[in-house]
Amino acid sequence: LQGSSTLVCGSREVDVGNWQLHLKSEVAFSLICSASPYLQTPGLVSHYCGFKTANSVNLSDLVQKNLTENMFGQVKLSDTAEDDSNVYVFQISTMSQFSTIDIAFISGIDEKTADMEDRTNTLTGSQLTTLLAEKHVAFDEKFRECFNLSEENDAKTLEVGKAAIGNMLGGIGYLYGQSKVYYHKSKHHFLHYWPAELYTAVPCRSKLPWGQLSDEGFHQMLIWRWDFRITLDIVGHWLDLMNVEGWIPREQILGLEALRVSNCTKIKHDHVQYPDVVNPPTLLLVLCGNKFFLYEKKFNDEESAEIVSFLEAWFQWLYTSQKWKKEGSFYWRGRDSTTVQHSCNTVASGMDDYPWASHPSDDEMHVDLRCWIYLAADCMKFITTFLQRKKNDYSSIVHQLSDFDDLNKMHYDRDHKTYLDFGNHAEKVRLVIDVGRGIRVTNEEPELKKVPHVGYASLFPFMSKIIPPHSEILEQQLDLISSNELVCSDYGLLSLAKTSSSYMTPNSLMNQPPCWRGPIWMNINYMILASLKHYSSVEGPYSDKARDIYVKLRNNLISNVVGEYDKTRYIWERYDQTKGTGEGGRNFTGWSALILLIMTEDYPRLQKRSWLSNPAH
Repeated sequence: LQGSSTLVCGSREVDVGNWQLHLKSEVAFSLICSASPYLQTPGLVSHYCGFKTANSVNLSDLVQKNLTENMFGQVKLSDTAEDDSNVYVFQISTMSQFSTIDIAFISGIDEKTADMEDRTNTLTGSQLTTLLAEKHVAFDEKFRECFNLSEENDAKTLEVGKAAIGNMLGGIGYLYGQSKVYYHKSKHHFLHYWPAELYTAVPCRSKLPWGQLSDEGFHQMLIWRWDFRITLDIVGHWLDLMNVEGWIPREQILGLEALRVSNCTKIKHDHVQYPDVVNPPTLLLVLCGNKFFLYEKKFNDEESAEIVSFLEAWFQWLYTSQKWKKEGSFYWRGRDSTTVQHSCNTVASGMDDYPWASHPSDDEMHVDLRCWIYLAADCMKFITTFLQRKKNDYSSIVHQLSDFDDLNKMHYDRDHKTYLDFGNHAEKVRLVIDVGRGIRVTNEEPELKKVPHVGYASLFPFMSKIIPPHSEILEQQLDLISSNELVCSDYGLLSLAKTSSSYMTPNSLMNQPPCWRGPIWMNINYMILASLKHYSSVEGPYSDKARDIYVKLRNNLISNVVGEYDKTRYIWERYDQTKGTGEGGRNFTGWSALILLIMTEDYPRLQKRSWLSNPAH
């Protein structure tokens, strides 16, 4: 390497051919491989190590073991490589300031391109700086075109909007592997799903670098506005994971990187997917509102039929697998009745530790799930009608689940003046330490009743726009949303009312803080804003009230997220209910990136509702 910019070279015939890795800077390359790290003249010092390893998951451990420290406390790589190394790591040190230090990977080298100087120069130095500046301009132009965010917004707000979409696009990745699916007859109680690939936008690259079915729909609400072709590709990959019954595993922890990260989290994932557990069908909201997918008629009749067959299989599995014995009621499967936690986590819902009934049973009725299935049926009605131009069977499901009287009989509670779940519940439940482990103690007998926890689940009929605009219940929902004593704050709407017995109580004794028991989540606030805007624009006695609440909530959310980004340089997984500070995963540009659509006031384009009930309700 002496006197050269080449760090390492190699060959891989199947794709890149002969290749070289070059280091370029404004210093003389004669110093690049000096053996002495103590140079007092301007220059670069390079050290390296090489490993033969099957994957990069344990690379950090290998590098740390290779480092050596001298008597001056300086640490360097060993300048050694294993035979047939397939991974090289370089340590570049300098004693001086540089305007640019660039590393260029050059592939496809043959006799005609053996002189690397011109190719290296186009990828480094001033030419690279000029190219990057052009890309910045192009990004800004496309950002304005896609999101129409007024330049009248202050610079900090624009910066957060660009960070939201930029990081979300940067979080799109390709995964490959096999999911574990529960099967009670096998030795380890699971079988491997078929080897599958997934193109997906992950929620958080550092904390959740894998596919999440319900999160994906929220991600695509942004991505299709940037490039609808990416969205169609991602949706297609998810549908390819569907089995013959119509089930899609909700969590795709594929590949060694995802497996390693999941094992390092505070709550260890067992990776096993249960075939009766579903997820909110958010992808249908995207397809229903994607003007490129629907209004420009991108598919011929055969393609349309294939798309509809996949979506119908998925909907039918969702609808039939979660039905309860009472017509028009549903409950989330997968809740463990043997739990030692305060209230069994309900990961299927997407709101993991939200307090449903304390004692899981098949007598439960979940209001949020009923609303999700209503929204899914409404989307399927529109999609199938548009793509196939014929009547379908979804109208009867939509009619049934939008029946306001039926909804109120099942879930409306006059004492709390809102909607509640139904199940086998006891309020006097607590966690205690016994023989070094946490156990759940119940101090009263559970009984079948409406579960007295007011929070996000209570607002799903409002989010689904089922409530007639003249109904007094609509006013009660608006009062709930705007109440500082319940779920309203200066930073957004809380996931659980302050009056709930489970408010900010941990659901386990494993140092896991409450997540859906108070903190503020962007995806639900986004859906609530969409409904507030809707009810502010339809004729009714509460339109002005809805408009006032909408303006205040939107301003609070934007102000807090922008302020926190300015302080920390991150968009966060969730936000503290009392201080507005970021919590959980940082650089969580999954559904938290919806703050950009809140800025642009761009909400899901669902169909207009026709209220079948008497306006006097």
